[in-house]
Amino acid sequence: MPVFAVLLIRSDGGHSVAAAVVFAVAAITDQVDGYLARRWHVESRFGAVADPLADRLMIDVAVLLLWLDGRLPFLGLLVILGRDVLLLTGAKLLQPRGLEVHVNVLGKAATWILYASIWFVLLTPDGTRWPLVCFWIGVVLAVAAGVQYVLTARRELRA
Repeated sequence: MPVFAVLLIRSDGGHSVAAAVVFAVAAITDQVDGYLARRWHVESRFGAVADPLADRLMIDVAVLLLWLDGRLPFLGLLVILGRDVLLLTGAKLLQPRGLEVHVNVLGKAATWILYASIWFVLLTPDGTRWPLVCFWIGVVLAVAAGVQYVLTARRELRA
C-alpha cells in the first residue's frame, strides 16, 4: 500500500500505469491469499480480521488519493469511508460479544468491482466517464453489502 500511495501521489493527476500495476498486484494477491486459505483450510482468526481490513484500506487509500487528484467524486469518498468506519466500529463492538459477521457474496462483488473501477480510473485519461459508472456500481453494492452486514448483526444480537 505505501508503494502504491507514493506512485499515485507522484502521478500525473491520478493517471499512473505504475500505480495501476501495483494496485492490481496487491488486489489480486490479496484475493488469491484469502481463496487459498479457505480452500486449504488454513484460515486464522488474524486472517479473518486482517484480510477484509487490507481490502478496505487499499480501496480507502486509493479513493482518497484519487479524490484529491479530482478523479473521483467527493460523495463517493464519503460513502466509502463512512461505510468502512461503520463496519469497523460495528465489528469492534460485536467481537467482545462473540459475534462475527462474515463476508458475504455481495461484499465480495462490491470489493472486486471497486478494485476494477479504481484500476480503470488509474489507467484512463481524466474525464473518461465509464470508469466512474463502474465505481458507482461498486459503491451501491458496497452500501447494499453494508446493510446486509448490519441486518445480520442485528439478527445475531437478538438470537
